[in-house]
Amino acid sequence: MFLAADYPFLDVLWTMLVFFIWVAWFILLFRVVADVFKRHDIHGGKKTIWLLFVLFVPFIGVFAYLIANSDDMARRDMQQAAASQAEFEAYVRSIAAKEEGGTESRPVAT
Repeated sequence: MFLAADYPFLDVLWTMLVFFIWVAWFILLFRVVADVFKRHDIHGGKKTIWLLFVLFVPFIGVFAYLIANSDDMARRDMQQAAASQAEFEAYVRSIAAKEEGGTESRPVAT
C-alpha cells in the first residue's frame, strides 16, 4: 500500500534519467542505421561493414560512425529538408493556380 515510501525521490529521478538515456540511445542507433541505408556514396560492401560494426560493437560503432560521418549526415538531412520544402511549395502553387483559374467562387462568410 505504501509503495512510495519504499522508493525514494532520488531513485525516481535516477530511473527517469536511465530511461531517458536508454530511449535516446535507441533513437541515435536507428538514426545511424537509417543514414547508412540512405547513403548513395557508398555501396553494398561498405554499408554491410558499417551495419555489422554497429550491430556487434554498438557503442563504439555508433560513435565511430558519428565521428566519421557527422558532416555528411547533416548535409544529407539539409538536402532532404530542402527537397521536402520545394515539393511542398510546388504543391501549394499548383493548388493556388487551380483555385485562381477555376470558375467556382466561394461565398465570403460574414
